Amino acid sequence: MHPKTVARVIGFFVVLFGLTLVAPILVSFLYGESDFGHFLVPMLGTLGLGACLLFLGRNSSGNLSNRDGFLIVALFWTIFTLLGAWPLMSSAHLGLVDALFESASGITTTGATVMTGLDHLPKSLLIYRQQLQWLGGMGLIVLGVAVLPMLGIGGMQLYRAEVPGPLKDEKITPRLAVTARALWFIYLGLTLACALGYWLAGMDLFDAVAHSLSTLSTGGFSTHDASIGYFKNPVIEQIAIVFMLIAAINFGIHFTALHRRDWSHYFHDVETRSFVIFVALTMLFVVWMLQTATEEGSLLQQGRDAAFVVTSVITSTGFGTADFSKWPGPLPVLLIFISFIGGCGGSTAGGMKVMRMLLLFGQGLHEVRRLIHPHAVMPVRIGQRVIDSRLMQSVWGFFSLYVGVFVMLMLLMMQAGLDQSSAFSAIATTMNNLGPGLGEVAYNFQTVSDTGKIVAVVAMLMGRLEIFTLLVLLSPEFWRR
Repeated sequence: MHPKTVARVIGFFVVLFGLTLVAPILVSFLYGESDFGHFLVPMLGTLGLGACLLFLGRNSSGNLSNRDGFLIVALFWTIFTLLGAWPLMSSAHLGLVDALFESASGITTTGATVMTGLDHLPKSLLIYRQQLQWLGGMGLIVLGVAVLPMLGIGGMQLYRAEVPGPLKDEKITPRLAVTARALWFIYLGLTLACALGYWLAGMDLFDAVAHSLSTLSTGGFSTHDASIGYFKNPVIEQIAIVFMLIAAINFGIHFTALHRRDWSHYFHDVETRSFVIFVALTMLFVVWMLQTATEEGSLLQQGRDAAFVVTSVITSTGFGTADFSKWPGPLPVLLIFISFIGGCGGSTAGGMKVMRMLLLFGQGLHEVRRLIHPHAVMPVRIGQRVIDSRLMQSVWGFFSLYVGVFVMLMLLMMQAGLDQSSAFSAIATTMNNLGPGLGEVAYNFQTVSDTGKIVAVVAMLMGRLEIFTLLVLLSPEFWRR
């Protein structure tokens, strides 16, 4: 392990985060608000901390081991959450626990909140919440990987620890720094396109930019209590659906399609194709259930609600136009369950990822076939690709840890005062980085105890970093020389 290098890299990321606080300060001046000091002091403090860490990391070797990568990612997201809470305590006058919850929810792109009255809050505070999600969506770690070579530090270890999905060693370009820059340029370009679409559809410029930040990050924070439903505009909803789906697809596929100017890559990729088909079938099922269970609303309105809510939930965005917790029959529980699937690997979406579910399903079919043909050699395949047994072991390991951590956190949430249904929903929505839940947490987490909110923060970080990155730090072997 290289402590000086770790301090240097963490310091670099902290300075980057401090510089992002310029945005809410500029918004404060632009709209004639007087609360810029709530962001100026945290910015100066953050930059000072980053400078101290950079000083401690001077003359570092410039080498990163796998252990350094996991430690940097875990430390950074923890520090990021703490620093992100500072402006919230100052500007929104939140208590420490509430500010930590809101900060973690933004950074992990969960979208759960303890805040209400958003329509009347300063725009500087609103844009700060949105940019937290945008930065967390692609990850400052990946941004840092793009420039770490300039510091003489390799970044593959950070990339493996940060990028979601089971296929972490696959790069879309030979050089990792080029990969990270390509991902960020695509992310930025799609954000600008989404903002333009919202603006042309009727949002004012501030709302268009703010909602584009939380759409591409699949975060779900809004500048209004009624979320996207505030606008009552079907065109805005359709634009949101399109960009939520785009954000939930592997950004490597976006790069390949754009670089080669061949859109057929979306159809040839098994994960993307399976994801789109599943979303479409779920939409049809939800519309059918709404039609058979209730006479409220026309078929067109029910189809509109179903398309938006299903997309919002499966992509773990959490935007709202309809209160699905009050939908009839099994629909509310069904929607919580599809959040476990989430989007594709290498996307900004949460959940366990479509590829992992495909691998688990493929392994299940493989075991059934082995019962019929016990001596046959039948490797697990996804499309034309033969899946390595080591990858399957990793997926099963992730799944077993996910279930174990979920059960433990759910029991802790029940101990914190929530009933069984609310506790299950709270952990599901935080670990899957979704946002809205059922029962007591259907709208927000305001009534949850401080202990429950701390449990939720742990669940959000576990979900965002996909469990392994944090649990590996608890292994004694990790700290041995």
